[in-house]
Parts: sequence; structure tokens; C-alpha cells
Amino acid sequence: MIRARVIGAGGYGGVGIVGLLLKHPDVQIAGLYDIAEIGKPLSALYPHLRGFCDLEILDIAHEGEAEPADVAFLATPDGAGQQLAPKLVARGTRVVDYSGDFRFNSVEDYREYATRIGRNPEHGAPELLPKSVYGLTELHRERIAKAPVVGNPGCFAVSIILGFAPALKAGLVALESLIADSKTGVSGAGKTPRPQFHYPAVYDNMFAYKMTGHQHLIEVEQQLSRIAGKRIALTFTPQVVPICRGILSCCYGTLVGEASLEEVWQVYREFYRDARFVRMLDKGVAGQNSAVRGSNFCDLWVNVDARTRRLTVISHIDNLMKGQAGSALQNMNVMFGLDEAAGLNRPGIYP
Repeated sequence: MIRARVIGAGGYGGVGIVGLLLKHPDVQIAGLYDIAEIGKPLSALYPHLRGFCDLEILDIAHEGEAEPADVAFLATPDGAGQQLAPKLVARGTRVVDYSGDFRFNSVEDYREYATRIGRNPEHGAPELLPKSVYGLTELHRERIAKAPVVGNPGCFAVSIILGFAPALKAGLVALESLIADSKTGVSGAGKTPRPQFHYPAVYDNMFAYKMTGHQHLIEVEQQLSRIAGKRIALTFTPQVVPICRGILSCCYGTLVGEASLEEVWQVYREFYRDARFVRMLDKGVAGQNSAVRGSNFCDLWVNVDARTRRLTVISHIDNLMKGQAGSALQNMNVMFGLDEAAGLNRPGIYP
């Protein structure tokens, strides 16, 4: 059995991976850690886990005193992983980090990211950056299998990168024309209360936010630039809509040739031929949030407007699953040579 530790267990990302690990046939939870709610059973914070996970939350300060685990999920904010990962890796524990700390493979790339979001540009574990891998399994499966540290991707980033990647790989769209218009449920803001995401502020309301520098834009541009072989600047507008969970990204690009809808559709089908969790929707079939809610699937729908020569890709994911805990478990499965769908092969929750 794989021994897994969850650090930051009290947040949405932590409880999300706990719920998945409980159903995994090859994993045993070897400890839940946090800096708050210490001594409380996780089920006291999340009653749906009563009788399923009544483990107490332990003080992260004492994590190093326990027997090393095989893998640690760091459901922690930026900065924490840089401090925790070196100690964990030194003890033989592989790491899946939820934050932006290890989504970049060089000091220079991390410095660009940290500077743009107003953080300290000096990384706390620069020696691990070249060994870390960006954790979008559909793009980096082989490297993830060998990585000591995986930087789990941001939720918006998953939906946008999966939406654009096949078109860029095939050279279908003009690189200067890319636009992503994305809407997310309120859970994407995390557990910590903030006025703009308070129930009265979001009920029967919707609004754009972080329009001048969302943190996920940097990783999107870097990953897409690597696919295209040329630096890309993307127009990205994130918005909050009054639902709990889910992301809808509308991805647009201007076609550079005369590709038909059928040809574009085949490009996407071929690109994701071996992707267990990407579903291409048939022409004329509209996607919907409820089809992926509670699942690790990304549903993609493509269209070509012959009049404007515009490609439209609609991408649906659950931000807490494929956009967070689901991707983390998918990465862990690949890291340990397991069936990629272990613990994840289930439909969405409907209605």
C-alpha cells in the first residue's frame, strides 16, 4: 500500500484529496496535517466524512517526527511548498504540490511568476525546480512518472491549456489571436472567507476579477508557448458566477488556414486519443457544468465559424476535481505506475 500524507488537510483542496484517497484501492492515509484545527477530527470540520475519515488533524511542525510516507499532497498556499518539499524529498517522499511553487522548471521562470503576482521572487528550494514537472498529466505523463516533485496545475490553467493545446500543436491558429473567457464557481476562492466571495455578494450576481494579472495566466502562457515553440501572450478574463463548483472556459483563436470543422475535430480527437479524462463532445452536442461536476473529466466541444475563420473551444471541468484534487490523484497514479484512473473512474454528480 502507498502511504499518503495530506498537508493542509483542513482546506477544500485537502479534504478533496482525502475523499478521493479513501476510495483508492492502493493507498492508505498516513496522516493529516495543518497549522489550524489541530487535534480536531477532519470529520468535525466536514461532517460528510463521519465514519469515513475521523483522523485527527496533526500539527505540521511535527510531521518530520513521523515515519516517512511515500507521497505527500501539499494543499498549501504559495511559499509553503518551498519550505516543506526539500525536507520531504530528502526523506524519500514524493510530492504533489497544489501551489505555484513548483509549476515552473527554472529560477528565471519562477521569478517571472512571483514578480507578476507580487511575491518574493527568490525561490526557497531552487535545487528542486529543474527536477519538478508541471502536473498536467495529458501533456507530461512520461516526465511525471519519474518526478520527485509535481507542481499541480491551477484550475483555470487546466481548462484553458486542454482547450488550446491541440490547435497550437497542429499550427491551426494565429498565436497573437488567443483569447480565453473563463467562468468559475465560488469554491475556487478557497475556504478562507473574503468579502467579494461572501454569499450576499455572489448570489444572483457575476463579476470579473483579477483582470490585470491572474496567477494562472503565467503558467498558461508558459505551457502554451512550449507547445507552440514561440512565446505567447494570451488575453484572459476570469469571472465568478453564482455556483459552487465548476469552470467553463471559452477559448478563441483565428484560424491561419482553411481547416474545416471536421478536420479540426479530428485533430483534437487524435491529440487526446489516449487521454482517459478528456472527452470530445460530438458536433452539435452542447456541454454543461453538471456533466463534469464531481468528476475528473474535461469535456471539450469545438466549432469553426466559416464566416470569421474563428475557432471556438468550449472547455468544462470541475475546479475542485480536474482543476485540483482529481489532477493531484491522477498525477500520483502516474508517479507510482498505477492505473491512471484508479480512484477516479466515476461519472459526475447529477443533478
